[in-house]
Amino acid sequence: MEQRRHERLRAGRCLVVCLVAVLLWSVASAQMKYSVSEEVNEGTVVGNIAKDLGLDKSTLKDRKYRIVSSNADPLFHVNQNDGILYVNRKIDREEVCAQSSTCLINLKTVLENPLEVHYVGVEVLDINDHSPSFPEKEKTLEISESVLPGARIQLKASRDRDSGHFSVQQYKLSHNDYFRLEVKDKGEDGKIPILVVQKSLDREAAVSHSLVLTALDGGKPAKSGDMNILVNVLDINDNAPVFSKDVYSVMLDENAPVGTTVIQVNATDLDDGQNGDVVYSFSNSMNQKLLNIFDVNQLTGEITVKGLIDYEEKDKYEIEIQASDKGLAPLATEKSVIIKIVDVNDNAPEIEVTSFSSSIPEDSRPGTTVALISVNDLDSGLNGKVICSIGEDVPFVLSPSLQDKMYSLVTKSPLDREKQSHFDLTIIAKDAGQPPLSSEKTISVVVSDVNDNSPEFSLSPYTFYVTEGNDPGASLFSIKAFDCDENDNARISYRILRDANTDNKLTSFLNINTENGNILALKSFDFETLKTFQFQVVATDSGTPSLSSNVTVNVFILDQNDNAPVILYPVSSNGSAEGVEEIPRNVNAGHLVTKVRAYDADIGYNGWLLFSLQEVTDHSLFGLDRYTGQIRTLRSFTETDEAEHKLLILVKDNGNVSLSATATVIVKVVEPKEAFAASDVKSATKVDEDDNVTFYLMITLGSVSTLFLISIIVLIAMQCSKTTDYTSKYLQDANYDGTLCHSIQYRSGDKRYMLVGPRMSIGSTIVPGSHANTLVLPDRRRASEEVRQFFCVCV
Repeated sequence: MEQRRHERLRAGRCLVVCLVAVLLWSVASAQMKYSVSEEVNEGTVVGNIAKDLGLDKSTLKDRKYRIVSSNADPLFHVNQNDGILYVNRKIDREEVCAQSSTCLINLKTVLENPLEVHYVGVEVLDINDHSPSFPEKEKTLEISESVLPGARIQLKASRDRDSGHFSVQQYKLSHNDYFRLEVKDKGEDGKIPILVVQKSLDREAAVSHSLVLTALDGGKPAKSGDMNILVNVLDINDNAPVFSKDVYSVMLDENAPVGTTVIQVNATDLDDGQNGDVVYSFSNSMNQKLLNIFDVNQLTGEITVKGLIDYEEKDKYEIEIQASDKGLAPLATEKSVIIKIVDVNDNAPEIEVTSFSSSIPEDSRPGTTVALISVNDLDSGLNGKVICSIGEDVPFVLSPSLQDKMYSLVTKSPLDREKQSHFDLTIIAKDAGQPPLSSEKTISVVVSDVNDNSPEFSLSPYTFYVTEGNDPGASLFSIKAFDCDENDNARISYRILRDANTDNKLTSFLNINTENGNILALKSFDFETLKTFQFQVVATDSGTPSLSSNVTVNVFILDQNDNAPVILYPVSSNGSAEGVEEIPRNVNAGHLVTKVRAYDADIGYNGWLLFSLQEVTDHSLFGLDRYTGQIRTLRSFTETDEAEHKLLILVKDNGNVSLSATATVIVKVVEPKEAFAASDVKSATKVDEDDNVTFYLMITLGSVSTLFLISIIVLIAMQCSKTTDYTSKYLQDANYDGTLCHSIQYRSGDKRYMLVGPRMSIGSTIVPGSHANTLVLPDRRRASEEVRQFFCVCV
């Protein structure tokens, strides 16, 4: 019982609380509604909330009257001083409410102390600020020309962001004869335009149609949007090809080359695409023979020559050409083409070689027949008259024969195989037709060789330089000859001319390779016994009869340092190079004690001798002149000097590898009286020694004179025969200083060479090209070339 009482009490309390809450809500809150147009300016008055709610204006600020909004940039704001509701920023109804028919914005205003909440509704009224627009500015439609009237094509609707009466209300289509417009109202989805075909389309009359669809809203004035519609009419194959001419006729020359264009036919089709693409072909009624003669290009209609056209066989052709399109059901048209053949000079002359000698000797006489030529032309009259000719720059000519259209090919001038061994003769035959036709035939004539050229040497005469001491059997040099003939006539063999009546016996020591001209010596040459020689080589070909020629070969022997110096003085009775000289003790410095004399059989630097003291008991007493071999005192003798002195003299040449000899001189120092007493004995001995030296000098001078006379005789003989281009003289050199030496000069081509001995002061300059003991001298001669040899004896 007590429990029920408590439950009824609790229910009564809840009911009282609810009644109080409802009362307080009705007192503390009220609902107001205003309206304002979109796009009004900022600060536009919407309504006086304080006045409409009966609020005291003086307490609004203290009670913090405000609009509660989560938006950082609200659309409205209320003034706390007067309670008026203002527009805070421009309002775009389409942005705020999209496509809603009614755009109502609910605001919540709050007052504190005590708390009051008032709800204010603001309706944003739409204005016509947007034009209708289509999703596409341009629309392309493709409609077949076979479509029937009444066909409907639905288009995309235009959209207007405004709502209600300001949205799209109607559509208009530009004026045309083929299409009309219907509009379907879909309520909330708007009005849908439909394009209806009201007249049959003909692509051949109009390929396309340009339309303008306009959408209008309900504003005043109304705003509009356009869409361009391009209707392309699709073709159907409803037209057959039509030829451009009623009759095709053409003239064609016979023998026209394959591929020659005869005529080009042309047909057009008003349809489009494959329905209007025309292909050409021959009619099915044409026979195979015509198909072998003519051909037609399927794409261009060009008729060309395919086979041989001969006027003599047929002078007129009539062919049927068919033009058809490429439609699914092709349409075709046929037309006749008449081709008339024109006769021309179509047979060129024919050349036939009935008899021919492909090779002719080069010594053939002018007028020798090489070939017989016959010509023929299948044409008649002037077209069959043939003129035959050959080039003028060849040693051949065509000679007409008594028989008609026959010619003989004969030589007109001497032949020379060495100048031209092969001729390609082009024979030209031309008829008298208009235009003239000609034909050519080339025959090759080979000029065979006869042995009419002698071998020729590459040089004449040959000049070679051989170093003495050559190895017997080794090749020295080579000569070369050539022959302008060929084969056996140009095969050359070589031999050395050996005449038993001549004095040149050196040829017996020479041998030559008969095939390549290599010359070798069977013995070693010695410059000291032989300085130069010459011989002749004969070159003979293998022709029948054989021809030959010869050449002079001049050989100069070059010196080698192969002779050691020979001591002439002092020489003792037993042949050793040792002597004794006595001089007074009272001689002054510079006194000539004696002179060492030596000789070297080599020439040039190899024979240039130098003297030096190898051993001496007192270096301060004696001096030796390195060039003359004179021994002189360097100072006066003293009492302390020894009475006998031994001097060892070394004599060596200036070769690359020097050779030498030694001589011993014993100098005895005697008192003046003893020297005077011994002078008589020495003078007698001196006479004997001078006699020996004189004997040697006489032999040497006799040899030089003999060589000089022989050289003069050879020079005169060579000048008379003019077989060589050099001369020689032998001159004696008076400048000698105790050394028996030789120097020789010779010439080769444009250079002059000298093999020199000691102190050769001849005013000549060593130039590049010198080697060993050979100097190359500038040429100072103006007339003939000379070879000079100098022999000097130093005593």
